Amino acid sequence: FSCFTSRAVLAADVQRRSRPQFATKMSPEASTEAQKASEDGNAQAPKKKRTYERPKPWDHDGIDHWKVDPFRPEDNLGGTFLEASEFATLFPKYRETYLRESWPLVERALKEHGVRATLDLVQGSMAVCTTRKTWDPYIILKARDLIKLLARSVPAPQAVKVLQDDVQCDIVKIGGMVRNKERFVKRRQRLIGPNGATLKALELLTQTYILVQGNTVSMMGGFKGLKTARRVVEDCMKNVHPIYHIKELMIKRELSKDEELAKENWERFLPKFKRKNMKTRKVKETKKKDYTPFPPPQQPRKEDLAMETGEYFLAPKEKKWQAKQDKLKKQSTKVAAKKVKREEAFVPPKEEKSKKNANAGGKKRCRALHRGNGEVSQK
Repeated sequence: FSCFTSRAVLAADVQRRSRPQFATKMSPEASTEAQKASEDGNAQAPKKKRTYERPKPWDHDGIDHWKVDPFRPEDNLGGTFLEASEFATLFPKYRETYLRESWPLVERALKEHGVRATLDLVQGSMAVCTTRKTWDPYIILKARDLIKLLARSVPAPQAVKVLQDDVQCDIVKIGGMVRNKERFVKRRQRLIGPNGATLKALELLTQTYILVQGNTVSMMGGFKGLKTARRVVEDCMKNVHPIYHIKELMIKRELSKDEELAKENWERFLPKFKRKNMKTRKVKETKKKDYTPFPPPQQPRKEDLAMETGEYFLAPKEKKWQAKQDKLKKQSTKVAAKKVKREEAFVPPKEEKSKKNANAGGKKRCRALHRGNGEVSQK
């Protein structure tokens, strides 16, 4: 009991001592605010200082946050890498001859960055690996994108540009977006357009390189262009025509040229298209039958039909013989019909005589008749 009482006394003593100490530590401004709040009856805690809202002189509107600064050998202060990184990818067989011819160009471009590239024609694969001379830590990922683009039928001179710092790539898989194959081919062709006009317009507006090949769409360019191009491709596979996006991008490009409208909201200028679900199925018109309270007449059974023809009373051997005769009869009629059809090819067509030849033949006959009549009269 004594231990419990001593603990309670200690707790009360600590509580009593802490109150004046807290009051002395409290700033005079905070104490006046607390007094005012208690007088008004609305006790509010003092506002905290928001340190994250301080002005940042290094960040202003003139800075382009999308700009990528080039990385040079002098920027690598860490030196060589501890371990080698390697990426490999397979390529289709129809790309083998082209890759064999253009591989020296790829090796030359990667050698400048200290990356080793290998082409395995037996297994059908390409691989890139870092070396002791590699100075850019991110270049191995760029090299991985390079071999991916080469496998997706991008020309080597164009694919090599992905090694630049301001060029990125994106590969959109469109094969699984549409189930029906005919519909997929139609929408993919819609993305390309007549003579590649739609694809060329997208490339100019987004400032990217786009290649549609098989079940993928390969794109190269800046971050902004790749983002808009991917949205256009995905919407095209969702049955949204690319011409709507092209129209919107053209309006945005014209609005960005105006300095006054550059900082305003452009929603009032952009077109709003309503989606229309057209009914393609044709509804068949079914005529209602006249209502009759009586049920339909009962159909005869197979036994009844056999009794009418007399087959029901025949022996099993006679039935087989009858079936064989019917089969031979049908076969003979078909053989005769095919024979007539084959002989039609050998029937000579009727020759139509021209009017000039017919008139000439008639005149000759008249002359012969006149001569014959003269000879008879002389005799």
